[in-house]
Amino acid sequence: MPVPRAKIKNALLSVARVWRQRAATGELSLETVVLYTQIAERLQRFAEAQGVTYLDDVSAQLALYFIDAPGHDRHQRIILNPAGGTRRQRRSALEALFTEARALGLTTVAPLVDLPPIPRSPRKQGTELSDTDVQLLRFHAERGMPATRHAALLALLLAGLHTAEIAAATTHDLDLSEAEIWTNGATRTRGRCCPLDEWGVQVLWLRHAHLVRGEAGTPPRLVTMASSAYRSQASVCSGFGDITRRSGLATHARRVEPKDVTRYVARKIFSDTGRLSEVAHRLGLSSLDSAAALADHRWNPESEGGGAA
Repeated sequence: MPVPRAKIKNALLSVARVWRQRAATGELSLETVVLYTQIAERLQRFAEAQGVTYLDDVSAQLALYFIDAPGHDRHQRIILNPAGGTRRQRRSALEALFTEARALGLTTVAPLVDLPPIPRSPRKQGTELSDTDVQLLRFHAERGMPATRHAALLALLLAGLHTAEIAAATTHDLDLSEAEIWTNGATRTRGRCCPLDEWGVQVLWLRHAHLVRGEAGTPPRLVTMASSAYRSQASVCSGFGDITRRSGLATHARRVEPKDVTRYVARKIFSDTGRLSEVAHRLGLSSLDSAAALADHRWNPESEGGGAA
């Protein structure tokens, strides 16, 4: 007996349920599940506008039209020609949707299998931040204090939080009297207390006072009010990009990413303590290999037990 054809809407509900189960077991990040689900929902609306309601009827041409369709930036301005990264995200989400739908027996089609790859632009050269660079970032992050989030964002990066952790940080996570902040961790990082330096305490005290002035109830997040985990993390990265452009460190020839600050922190921790285990602890990492990579250190695993690698 033939299997009834699945509507895109019903297939998406089934696939999204599997994705959420995989997020619960750590196979997928919650941010990826949210992003893929949002893209799949947009595909559903796009397809219905073309008169296509069944998953089997999504052709390679329709998938390509969707991948290349105009979109909106974070300020809701129309982008006629989406960037390569946006197009790759759409394609990745659609491939995941159809792969899972086939595994569930909801379809047999694979509309993206013969589509050409989306070329990547040459990556800009990265940067190794110096103490002088970080001082420059601090200076430009302080514009508009105490209302701006930028100084708070940079202070949390310098404390050792990663972008997903910064996106979730609230005023209740701060303990300014002890100069530290608690993070519950993220998909690949562990919960921990991170120490704040003197500058971090100062700017986060101002940020805290600005956010909680005359307010009660749910503690506000320190850096972003975006609704979803994916949008919150994207907001953090966008804010950091503002700081790097203002400082002049990010140019057309050189990129500066939040992870460059994390690498700076890792090198500083290792220089101060001589222990990769301390780097891993402070940054919430479960792997000393990851800690060594961030600290730009070649190490012998057998030597970490008693001292520096």
